[in-house]
Amino acid sequence: MNIYKKATVALLSILLALPVFALNLDQAINSLPQAKANGLVGEQTDGYLGVVKNEGNVSEIAQLINQARKQEYQKVSAESNVPLVEVQNKAGSKAQEKTPAGQYIKQQGQWIKK
Repeated sequence: MNIYKKATVALLSILLALPVFALNLDQAINSLPQAKANGLVGEQTDGYLGVVKNEGNVSEIAQLINQARKQEYQKVSAESNVPLVEVQNKAGSKAQEKTPAGQYIKQQGQWIKK
């Protein structure tokens, strides 16, 4: 019976520690260059990151960064009185222009290596 208690305590400890492994925005930002270089994420025309190849925590990286981008786009939209969709599209265009050769961008629904 003692071994079952130890196993239960160990399993519970692992389950409670799982949220600690979640990324925060700073970690996502720091992971982004490598994710782009590895062809896991790319820039879309709508100003957001897209997942090219879903490996590891790349979806979480994209989600966190996209949330931060959306907040910034909303702020710019409100301050400049420009529709949100225009701010997003302008940001997407700039991000794709700045994307280095060898990394992915999404155009007309297809991922292409720039």
